[in-house]
Amino acid sequence: MLPIDAAAHGSRWRRRHPVDKAVLGLGLTVLAISLPPWPGAALVLVAALTVLLGPAGVPGRRLWRAYRVPLGFCVTGALPLLVQVGGPDGFLTAADGGAVRAGGLLLRTSAASLGVLLFAFTTPMSDLLPRLVRAGVPAPVVDVALVTYRMSFLLLDSVRRIRQAQAARLGHTTRAAAWRSLGGLGATAFVRAFDRAARLQSGLAGRGYDGTLRVLVPEARVSVPFTAASVALLAALAALTLVLEGPLS
Repeated sequence: MLPIDAAAHGSRWRRRHPVDKAVLGLGLTVLAISLPPWPGAALVLVAALTVLLGPAGVPGRRLWRAYRVPLGFCVTGALPLLVQVGGPDGFLTAADGGAVRAGGLLLRTSAASLGVLLFAFTTPMSDLLPRLVRAGVPAPVVDVALVTYRMSFLLLDSVRRIRQAQAARLGHTTRAAAWRSLGGLGATAFVRAFDRAARLQSGLAGRGYDGTLRVLVPEARVSVPFTAASVALLAALAALTLVLEGPLS
């Protein structure tokens, strides 16, 4: 199981309905994209961090491990705005207002990523996917997503075991050996994936599979106070942004 999935299963908000957490997490993401970068996205970033480390109870080290990957993409996407190619001053020069645009983009994307991580760190996929059928998503699509989600962990575990076996047999001592081990890893993982899929199909057929996977979903109800507090927080962030936008700009 991936660390973010383990954190979602052990979250304080594990028993809350996904709608409650979607209103808060995805609402923060929408605000980060739609509000001005300064001070709107900055306020959203601070609010998301506060909720993640406070009420949601996400460990800071685990949050950083998950956040540094999208943050790297955010920084990479903002860097090109600092320069311009071509022009009277040379082939590669500093762009006019590039720092402002790059900073604004970095604030928007990093705050939006925290909003998505808030939802991911508190909502296991096993709780979310079965409920999508009630939201109107076709059942076969949900079934394929659910099986893929569960099979991915088995495949990752197989890859880990194969790598350990290769390392124990000195398969990574030289560059040539590492490339041979990598090729063997890909081939073995491919064969094992098809073998697991075939066994899964045979098992489902033996149990009278009729086109729908029936799984137990933990009982949860939409909390009106929690949703109201989330909407109030989002409204407060939007209002505070409108108040501070003039003086800070």
